[in-house]
Amino acid sequence: MGSDPMGSISEEFEILERHIRMLRTVKANQPIGLIRLSEATGIPKHKVRYSLKLLEQQGIIRATQEGAVVTEGYDEFMRSIAEYVDALEPKIEALRATLEAPDNCVR
Repeated sequence: MGSDPMGSISEEFEILERHIRMLRTVKANQPIGLIRLSEATGIPKHKVRYSLKLLEQQGIIRATQEGAVVTEGYDEFMRSIAEYVDALEPKIEALRATLEAPDNCVR
């Protein structure tokens, strides 16, 4: 087993973190083009392009001639992400407790 037994979960968190960073940067600097967004976030252009495509498909950003802008769906998206993260906390604590329990106590 590799050093990251939950690789896909880690990857999903990285993508989510990238989307949040990009969305905040777009909102603060809109309209913003791909190159400037890459420079402002330190995220490689190919990843910015991929995330912009996904975020546009979800209706959270809109492409314009001047660059990306957030849509009215931005606030709801950010709120839903915050709720998702809050809901994960007790699940992570339960998993941690299971991992820390003696082997003969786990059912």
